[in-house]
Amino acid sequence: MKLIVDSREQKPYGFEDFPDVELVKGTLPQGDYSIHGLENIVAVERKSLSDLVMCLGRDRDRFIREMLRARGMESFSIVCEGTWSALSKGQYKSRLSPQSATATVCAIMARLKIPIVFCGSRKEAESVTHNLLRQYLRGAMRKAEVIQAAVSEA
Repeated sequence: MKLIVDSREQKPYGFEDFPDVELVKGTLPQGDYSIHGLENIVAVERKSLSDLVMCLGRDRDRFIREMLRARGMESFSIVCEGTWSALSKGQYKSRLSPQSATATVCAIMARLKIPIVFCGSRKEAESVTHNLLRQYLRGAMRKAEVIQAAVSEA
């Protein structure tokens, strides 16, 4: 599986624990990670908890505009290296209230239909990113096989 990591990504995953991954740098229209050749269709955005809180507070308008653009993709997810518990308890450095932070996360998921997965650690977020992209690719390959079979029968 050839994955693209956005060249602007500050702390890119290496996917060392995943021998099926070939990682290359590139510029992505959305997100931090995608599948080579499917960059406009599927992406995953990585966030540390402090990054996410900044996007929910001070950078909210810009972040919401990015999420609105991402809705045009077939699959777009956000993986957060922090926990829901830390977000809801305000265990971060920001004046943003935990109630506002959690309400905004829920609004993004409910209204924009963009899943935000709280992974608890960087290592787990890397694993979730790998699995989200791998599952998307498997589904796309199955869909292509069905289409090819239908074309062959016609």
